[in-house]
Amino acid sequence: MLLVCIYGPAASGKLTVARELGSRTGFPVFHNHLVVDMLTPVFGFGTPPFVELREEVWLEVLKRAAEERLEGVIITFTPERTVRPRFIADLAQTMDAAGGETIFVELTCPEKELERRMENESRSEYGKINSLTQFRRVRDSGGFEYPPIPNTRLTIDTSTMAPAHAAELIAGRFSLTAQS
Repeated sequence: MLLVCIYGPAASGKLTVARELGSRTGFPVFHNHLVVDMLTPVFGFGTPPFVELREEVWLEVLKRAAEERLEGVIITFTPERTVRPRFIADLAQTMDAAGGETIFVELTCPEKELERRMENESRSEYGKINSLTQFRRVRDSGGFEYPPIPNTRLTIDTSTMAPAHAAELIAGRFSLTAQS
């Protein structure tokens, strides 16, 4: 199984690009907020049970997808301080053990553009940060600080291209084609 891991800051376009890529490849999109929104009614964001369960769910779903011999899956997440640094190694190890491959794709975007996008209506679809005040508070408190992700194979500035073009770039770079 091929795992395409699209990561980047809040409002960088991860879900939008992932959906575009999913429509091109037929790979399902397993985005961050599916798990976040499942856990936060019971466990507060960032609490130890939340952090542990979020990563367990992410890894177990991907392990099962590989066991079921899915051709590929697209996952999105925001590197931030509640994602344990070892998660990246755990993710790669889970995929390797299942005979899969992980491709890390980073989406970037200038801060001014992130702030402009923050209150877009589309950000309220899930429990995403959709307040400029909240975004700045998290940013200023160091909440988005995270060690660099090793083995990132492609970085895309989403302020310079449409999501469809970004998905096309990812698909082309890694020879991802529509699956039957």
